[in-house]
Amino acid sequence: MSEKPRILLVDDDQDLLHLIRMRLQANGLDVSAVNSAEKAISELSRYRPNVVITDLRMPGMDGMALFESIQERFLQLPVIILTAHGTIPDAVAAVQQGVFSYLVKPFDAAILLDKIRQALSQSCPQDDQGVDDGESWRQDIVSCSQSMETLLQQARAAARTDVSVLIQSETGTGKELLAKAIHRASNRRDAAFMTLNCAAIPETLLESELFGHAAGAFTGAGKATAGLFKAADKGTVFLDEIGDMPLNAQAKLLRVLEQGDVRPVGSTETVKVDVRILSATHHDLHEKVRAGSFREDLFYRLNVITLEQPPLAARCEDIPLLANHFAHQLSERHGREGGVHFAPEAMELMVSAPWPGNVRQLLNVVEQCVVLSPQSLIPRQLVERALRFKPQKLLNMNDARDQFEHDYLIRLLNLAEGNIALAARLAERNRSEFYNLLKRHNLDPDQFRKPAD
Repeated sequence: MSEKPRILLVDDDQDLLHLIRMRLQANGLDVSAVNSAEKAISELSRYRPNVVITDLRMPGMDGMALFESIQERFLQLPVIILTAHGTIPDAVAAVQQGVFSYLVKPFDAAILLDKIRQALSQSCPQDDQGVDDGESWRQDIVSCSQSMETLLQQARAAARTDVSVLIQSETGTGKELLAKAIHRASNRRDAAFMTLNCAAIPETLLESELFGHAAGAFTGAGKATAGLFKAADKGTVFLDEIGDMPLNAQAKLLRVLEQGDVRPVGSTETVKVDVRILSATHHDLHEKVRAGSFREDLFYRLNVITLEQPPLAARCEDIPLLANHFAHQLSERHGREGGVHFAPEAMELMVSAPWPGNVRQLLNVVEQCVVLSPQSLIPRQLVERALRFKPQKLLNMNDARDQFEHDYLIRLLNLAEGNIALAARLAERNRSEFYNLLKRHNLDPDQFRKPAD
């Protein structure tokens, strides 16, 4: 049996140190726990850890100073930073300087374990570490958020079965990556994974792409083709944007699910296939069923399990990880020697952006910045230009309260048509207090009175 992976844990909080140590040991890891960076440095040569996990803020030498010391001696040793909400910008800056990843306290133990597995996979081969635990199935998905961790746990559970899975999410969230992960975690992993975007294929060609065609079935069909389902026999077919599939193709897809065979276009014979179907859509399929544009029987066949993939704006803690991941990949692709990194204020802007295009938009923004940045540190202005977005100024508490109060009074006066007694009663305030509020906000109730007929 191979040696357990060794984790060096550093935190001045003895209770937290003890808790994390117990959780990691319960998951088969060898853990050495120390309460200062100075002790960690002396432990490095003796213990030879595979991963270091350290608190960012500690008395004396802090986590960042420890990381710098580790880099001088053990350049390839991955370091994971633990940080509080108030020091997230410092943690982001640490990642830009080479820290493997960071987690914000409090964090879920499952997320920490996943980060450790990712770090182990990069530090040395999994077989040497002894903790693969089948986690390579999710290797393409970069995340530290609880919402994505929950989704991946659901996906792993679904992968153990052979039922159909419907992935529901906005455009650009990475539905195909999730589908590939499910395929890798399934017992069909050694067979083909075939994908088709139903919205990208003309209706006249869609059936042929899916089910194949006989020679001479239509103009240009000089020879027979097997089609996607036959090519994926024993494997997985992923149908992206299933909500855009035409009704006639839906009927044939239903036959595949019910009978396990396909009939190529122009053929009178059926062909048996054994495939698992994963599908995805950004549409509300319930609404499309009600509108008659999607078959109800097919809908229930496809969504035996439904996975809701969160939009990027709902997991903004993943943005620094994804942005740095993309920046590293794109720096190599575009020949940026030494790589490029985001300035802290640039990363703050990215975290606060709305991302209507989700991860696909983030990748596009990062690529623009990598290509156009004249220096290795990407400035905020370049991110602003790529985003075409200027965040609203965040109001302080007093200004925010005043703004809410002003808007609330206007709504009351409109509802009461300028009747002070009624408006005060709706607000559950006496009239004199309500008058004072109106005066403070320079609101004249006469402006809200309905003109007499």
